[in-house]
Amino acid sequence: MTADATFWDKIADKYAASPVKNIAAYEETLTRTRAYLDPADNVLELGCGTGTTALKLAGDAGHITATDISPRMIAIAQDKILQAGAGNVTARVATAADIGMPGAGYDAVLGFNYLHLLPDMEGTIAQIHGLLRPGGHFISKTVCLGRAPHFKVLIWVMQKLGKAPFVRCLKVETLEAVIRRQGFEIVETGNYPARPVSRFIVARKV
Repeated sequence: MTADATFWDKIADKYAASPVKNIAAYEETLTRTRAYLDPADNVLELGCGTGTTALKLAGDAGHITATDISPRMIAIAQDKILQAGAGNVTARVATAADIGMPGAGYDAVLGFNYLHLLPDMEGTIAQIHGLLRPGGHFISKTVCLGRAPHFKVLIWVMQKLGKAPFVRCLKVETLEAVIRRQGFEIVETGNYPARPVSRFIVARKV
């Protein structure tokens, strides 16, 4: 198990019990995501945490495969899925590199609060491109702290204390350039919330 997986395992139960910090921003993210989903879609979520978002979107897709690197997060997600009776949602421990492509590919890949936590962000986005069908959508929301340098110091201190995983301080323009470079056309963006910037991006595979 990687150091980051161990970190998320340790905080999984506390994470599961914590309320969403900005409900308005979260609901706007869900609303904009639903606009790109179809009831027949085969959807993959990467970095699903304890499965809350997958369950909220379960009625908007044909099937959702929710994945995370943390076994404890996935165990909690599986229990929540069972309690909700969501027969079209499955959860498993996996990274983008572990996922097999079904048929012609996924209709949508989701990654919320995910990309800034990846040591190899560009490589993972390339893998996501390969998992999607032609014209499929990669829908993400990413905390972008690149214009707030004081966060770098705070994160560094927290990492030294074992209280933070790997975190990349991105600028919005850098993030969008990487996504385009991997063969995507960006079709919608937004900030939910605006401070600190959490950049919502819908990118279509071309």
